[in-house]
Amino acid sequence: MNQSTGKYAIVITSIASPNGVIKAIAKKCSADQEKKFFVIGDTKSPTDFHHEGCDFYSIEQQINTGFTIAANLPTRHYSRKNIGYLLAWKEGFEVIVETDDDNIPIEGFWQNRFQTLPAQSVDRKGWANVYRLFADDNIWPRGLPLEHLHASNSIHVNQEVTNYLSPIQQGLANENPDVDAVYRMTMPLPFSFLERKNVVLEQGVWCPFNSQNTTWFREAFPLLYLPSYCSFRMTDIWRSFIAQRIAWTNGWNLLFHNATVVQERNEHSLLKDFEDEVSGYLLNHKIITALDALELKDGIAHIYDNLFACYVMMIEKKFINNETELQLVNAWINDCKSLLK
Repeated sequence: MNQSTGKYAIVITSIASPNGVIKAIAKKCSADQEKKFFVIGDTKSPTDFHHEGCDFYSIEQQINTGFTIAANLPTRHYSRKNIGYLLAWKEGFEVIVETDDDNIPIEGFWQNRFQTLPAQSVDRKGWANVYRLFADDNIWPRGLPLEHLHASNSIHVNQEVTNYLSPIQQGLANENPDVDAVYRMTMPLPFSFLERKNVVLEQGVWCPFNSQNTTWFREAFPLLYLPSYCSFRMTDIWRSFIAQRIAWTNGWNLLFHNATVVQERNEHSLLKDFEDEVSGYLLNHKIITALDALELKDGIAHIYDNLFACYVMMIEKKFINNETELQLVNAWINDCKSLLK
């Protein structure tokens, strides 16, 4: 049975004082006992951070959670968000919705969540620019290799709508979507997507997804792990590739749906963003080629072994140049397993 749930945890990481987005999410969670809002801080977060309706965790409080990974994650890195996922899991939530502190929830964000949803499907293997299925104008997601941009726009969509099991669901963002620095420096913004039917990617079809408006169901929680020893602009993108590859071993489909947030983007240096994205421009196609070739075991029982195998490959091929990443993956796996006892 595909039951809906309005009970879920919302997880962000932030170094800001309570801003409009944080206050809006906190207000909703304060009024709705089925929802809980986790805010994961860092060294630059205000020492006096407090706002009704959100559970804020400073670095010290993160370490005091007892999670092995908490004391070993680097500071000043987006990967500290990993602790928020574990906290939500520990408190018994079956669904985690992750977003950022510059994404304003709009209609649809607070809806009940279904793990199985009707969708059209893309089945032509290779890169697929899913953004073009929700837009008439040229736009592409952060993480899509530029050399495959034109080919990825040629998407064959099965028009028949079928129900798909999708424990990972990517929502879009309007006005300032998640695009790369090349797009931001060369194309017009703001941009809003068209309202379209849900889209799923079948096995062998690749599209990067982000951490800005993403729903995860419990079965897929182990795949939430954000790597630390890569650039800030690639941590969620490389996670998305690994998650997609392992999802196929479980018969899961990645689903994209209409925008349910509007982004009022925090201040960024586009040149710094570009610099942080260079590793993706150079490596993303090589990464998915290596993941395609990786021999993984089918079934949910092997999800942790498969996760570790993916990161061993990332280290061996020097996509990630720091073996400390494997220590963090081990710590993550041990923390996840401790929640199953």
